[in-house]
Amino acid sequence: MIEERFVAPPSAFTRSVPIRFSHCDAAGIVYFPHYFDMFNGLIEDWYTEELDFGYAELVMGGRHGFPFVHIDCDFKIPSRMGEIIDLTLLVERIGRSSLSVAIVCHRHGLERLRAHMVTAMMSLETRKPVSLPPDLRAAMEAYQGRTA
Repeated sequence: MIEERFVAPPSAFTRSVPIRFSHCDAAGIVYFPHYFDMFNGLIEDWYTEELDFGYAELVMGGRHGFPFVHIDCDFKIPSRMGEIIDLTLLVERIGRSSLSVAIVCHRHGLERLRAHMVTAMMSLETRKPVSLPPDLRAAMEAYQGRTA
């Protein structure tokens, strides 16, 4: 295990997540694909609650998708059933139609894992990338500035 300290920036979007039986393998440790589901939930909440762009409306009404196009993850300390972990979203880069974020899983000042993820905004109609709307880009850039 690699123990690294992590303190979330004061205005960073962070959510606490209880580790449930359904998240774990037979040893009671989070099975890695479940982290990806947690990450997607964090991103959905970030769009809706932090950026004030309803994620469901962007997908269902606006017919936009936000698929992961790249993910890498460093697992440092296992999370176990019954624990509560904190997930923090940090914006790394804003592209024309893509967004690179780090999601840090931490608890009590120790980083448990760090994922670097790239999502792309795409039209669900054409299945092609589309440019981030200026108002969404501005909200992302403001968040990035507050949490850098």
